[in-house]
This record gives sequence, structure tokens and C-alpha cells, in this order.
Amino acid sequence: MPGNTFGSLFKITTWGESHGPAVGVVIDGCPAKLKITEKDIQKELDRRKPGQSKVTTKRKESDKVEILSGIFEEKTTGTPISLLIRNSDAQSKDYEKIKNLYRPSHADYTYEAKYGIRDHRGGGRASARETVGRVAAGAIAKKIIPKIKIRTALIKPDLKTIDAVRKVGDSIGGLVECVIQNVPAGLGSPVFEKLDARLAKAMLSIPGSKGFEIGSGFKCTEMKGSEHNDAFLAKKGRITTKTNHAGGVLGGISNGMDIIFRVAFKPTSSITKKQQTVDNKGKNQSIKIKGRHDPCIALRAVPIVEAMAALILADEYLIQKTVKN
Repeated sequence: MPGNTFGSLFKITTWGESHGPAVGVVIDGCPAKLKITEKDIQKELDRRKPGQSKVTTKRKESDKVEILSGIFEEKTTGTPISLLIRNSDAQSKDYEKIKNLYRPSHADYTYEAKYGIRDHRGGGRASARETVGRVAAGAIAKKIIPKIKIRTALIKPDLKTIDAVRKVGDSIGGLVECVIQNVPAGLGSPVFEKLDARLAKAMLSIPGSKGFEIGSGFKCTEMKGSEHNDAFLAKKGRITTKTNHAGGVLGGISNGMDIIFRVAFKPTSSITKKQQTVDNKGKNQSIKIKGRHDPCIALRAVPIVEAMAALILADEYLIQKTVKN
């Protein structure tokens, strides 16, 4: 099935299903001689692993990374890096009773419409469990761009609100903001490979994401040009701007200011409230989903957003090196 590989020079291919034996990633195009340890990767994986609080899924996974290739004596060799993370707490029985039903807002129906077959265990390939490989790859991408700092946080809702919807068997959406500092001017390309367009694609590829905006975003529709334009200034020999409504990108190319964007996530599709649906025979049915699910997927999406940003920036950094050379 196409669509599992991401990137241009720094490429990743994620693999595995939510309830399969393991998930993982193969990274190709990583420069040689970067110092990478299991601890570097594990630190990032620990940020997204499930079961860390009462407002996340109760699925318990250690998410321990195993380096299979591409790293020797804690240095990258320039060959493909293969990382494996085993699934140890899958409970496939939770899905047996509803395997013939299409869960509302899930990819059950669309996957079956496309391929004529689907893995009903926890959503299979469409599950957010797939993002483990992205986060692992993001840890390595950060080593390529050590001077660039990526800061990501949940803007809304607060934990109190998340806990309230959890208690009544419901879910809620959320907003994640990412601020990227120390980005040099010149990253990105014109027209179809704009930096902001690549960031948008990266963020909208995350399971459950429904919206992306950069800089002033949709608020720009309420502004005049005189309000929105970022005036250029010269400060200590450096070109900067007085404001940053552009979000650090002009014409698809970074301008040296902080890159600021936000990603909107829908409410978790799996809720315990009874819902209307149909089965694979086309008959109307009702469904009540059991299992272990996050009441707000945006909460654990924070390190995923950060990882995807790192993947894009590492790729753009390597592309820029080829342009200048």
C-alpha cells in the first residue's frame, strides 16, 4: 500500500499495526557519524507512550526501542536505520464483537472501500500507534539540526476539561501549538514544495488532525494589509521583522524569524456512548465501543507534532546543503 514513506532526502518508512507484534520505522538518507544512543530515542518515545496518567489510554506499553541496523558504536553509518518497538499490551478481544461494524469517524469503512480488507484490531494501520515510528525517527532528525529548537505544547483544552469528558464516556478535541526557534533564513522551496506547505502536509498526516494554520492563520481574514504586513528591520547586522504574522515563512522559504503554527485535532473517535452505524452488510446498527482510548488525542499528539516538524526541518537542511554546494 503506497503512502507509508515520507521525506525527500531524509526519508522514513513506518510499518506495523496497532495490534500486530510490533511497529517501527526505517530511516534512509541519514548522514554518517551522527552520535545516536538508544537513550536519545527512548527519551522521545517516553513522551508519547500510553498509560502515563488518568487522562490518557490505560494501554500499558513500555515502547522500548530496539536498534536493528544503521548505528554502530553509537554512531550512524550512513546506511538505513531500522528501529523496532514491540507491542506488549494489545487486547484484540475488545474488537471481536464489533469487527463487522464501521465505527463512526474511524477509517474502518474507507480502508475496506479502498482495499476490500482491513485489520479490525484497534484500527490496524490507521491507528495512532503507527506514530511511534515517527517519534523515533524525529529523535534522530533532531541530531541533524541541533541548533534549531522546537517547542510544542497543548494550548487547549486543560486537563480538568479532559478529565470531565472522560468520566462521562465522551471525548474532546484540542489545539497544539509549535514554535521553532533559530531557523536560518533560506529553508524551503518555491511553489509546490513551500516550507509551510510541507509542514501542513506533515501535520495533517497525523491521525486525528483536522486543521493547520501558520502565523496569523485564519485571523488574517480579519486584518488589513497595513496591519498584517511584517515590516523589515535591521538589528545588529541581522535582518528581522517588527511583527511575525507570516509565522516565519515568506514565499515558502524561511525568513529567519520563529516559525509558529498550530494544529487542530478532532475529538477521539472511540467513545463509550452508544452511537448509530451500519455493518459490512449495509444494515443499520448501534455500537458501543469498549477498550482503552485517549479522551483527548491532542494531549499525546504534542511529541508527534514536534517529531514531524523535526523531520521536515532536517530534510530541508539537507536539501539546502545540496543547493549551496
